[in-house]
Amino acid sequence: MNDFPYLSKEAIYLDSACQSLRPQPVIDALNNYYTNHNSCGERVKYQWGRVTDEKVEATRDKVLKFMKLKSKDYFVSFTLNTTYGVNLILSQIRPEFVAKVMTSDIEHNSPFLSTITYARKNHVRREVIDREPDGSIDLDQYDFTNALVVVNCAGNFDGRQLKNIEEVITKIHKQNGIIVVDAAQAMAHTPELLYKTSADAICFSAHKAYAPSLGVMVVRRDMLKKIDTTFIGGGMVDDADLNSYKLSADSPNHTYTKFESGLQAWGEIVAFGAAIDWLENLPKSAHQNLSQLSQQLFDFLESQPKVHLTNQIPSPTMAFYIKNLDSHLVGEALSDENIMARTGYFCAHYYLDHKMHYPPLIRFSLGYHTRPSDIATTIATLEKLLA
Repeated sequence: MNDFPYLSKEAIYLDSACQSLRPQPVIDALNNYYTNHNSCGERVKYQWGRVTDEKVEATRDKVLKFMKLKSKDYFVSFTLNTTYGVNLILSQIRPEFVAKVMTSDIEHNSPFLSTITYARKNHVRREVIDREPDGSIDLDQYDFTNALVVVNCAGNFDGRQLKNIEEVITKIHKQNGIIVVDAAQAMAHTPELLYKTSADAICFSAHKAYAPSLGVMVVRRDMLKKIDTTFIGGGMVDDADLNSYKLSADSPNHTYTKFESGLQAWGEIVAFGAAIDWLENLPKSAHQNLSQLSQQLFDFLESQPKVHLTNQIPSPTMAFYIKNLDSHLVGEALSDENIMARTGYFCAHYYLDHKMHYPPLIRFSLGYHTRPSDIATTIATLEKLLA
């Protein structure tokens, strides 16, 4: 695509699951903030600040529209990243609403470790759900009564999707539970998983969705009655006396401040709005190209006897190891050919290392910037290594 003019023909970037490349319109939006209206949002009365406020508010609206959600039901807060958002919510949920905490075996360390911490701090039982090979949850196996459930809707090493996400949410709510969804790997390429969702909170990282480094929290308004705000600072209060304060979030028009302590990344938020516009206006050919290239790379890897592929089906994200070859050395060999790929356990240590007992793996994660020549070169390089 011509929206990545800075990407040289020789550079092959296959690490989008970590952070995507940024298209030029997003870079332009960020530069425009710094050069034309660099200002503190929600604090100033001068013109630059009014422009920033308008663009930040527009981004909040765009997030809800992108996910097909209504502002009367949800609000949008910004933070550092998915990990921060998940921890911010879990650390402030009032313990009387939670009898146990649950997560799944294929989680990134963000939900996995934060649920360990929650269980220890609040002295509740923790349960790990075994996800099915297709990413779904067998609802007959689990009791969600008064449970706090934190799960992803797309895996970060094989793209495995929570196929029955709405059924999962429905059962959790029927059993008086709370569900927080890690959508870090879904928002760029499979946002439809969360269209019109009824999850209590969704956390994701804008920098995995073609935007600058930024965390996003989409939270149900009725979730707030279960939150005890303890992480507090500037930007969250309307007034403070000697031993008391009044939260801005008490106003319906400023609910988002519930999770926004301190100065926000205004330029990144504005640029995220540009990224949403860019994603929504992608031509059908861009989606087809990504699907075809993912299929091509998957077919090659699956056909190689020495390659152990974690994926059951094609996905823009796929992880594998090569029998009798050290993955870190393979990563270096790929780098010698200007192929940028991740090696290791991708912050999914429990499942990949301790449950499946895999050696360190190689991960390819494609994006809308990926070109047919990138995949052709990658396959040719792997053929040499396999030989």
